[in-house]
Amino acid sequence: MKKSIGTIVLLGALILSACGGSHGDIEVHEPWSRPAFQDGTGAVYFELHNHAETGDELLGVSTDIAEAAELHLSSVDENGVMQMQMQASIPLGPDADVLFAPGGLHIMLVGLKQDLAPGDTFDVTLRFKTHEDITLTVTVLDESGSMDMDDSHTP
Repeated sequence: MKKSIGTIVLLGALILSACGGSHGDIEVHEPWSRPAFQDGTGAVYFELHNHAETGDELLGVSTDIAEAAELHLSSVDENGVMQMQMQASIPLGPDADVLFAPGGLHIMLVGLKQDLAPGDTFDVTLRFKTHEDITLTVTVLDESGSMDMDDSHTP
């Protein structure tokens, strides 16, 4: 009897996992942020993957730890000067990956309400055109990409 119940539980888990993370879903991978100081700005980075056969669009973001959260794109102009432009939305094609990384797309946190120190976590909510909102937990990493807990962080 124990073997039968275990088999049923395993089959149920397999069915649920097959339905949960496949077509139609948008996944967020490895959300992280650098250290930053209260009243300053910060940035959030991650990778989005659209498993659907249709496109979607990231329309906005929100968080409780900053006065504003905005979609931004950093780029270098013809003179080698770094520029940052706010984006109204970010298209996410069918079965596509979109990388939010330093020097490119990112979420800009404006007017931080608290310091962001290595090891801290905070929530950010992504708002899409058709997909339901996704709330992700962001981890603050030190400049080397780890969660070193010393107090010498810089924005």
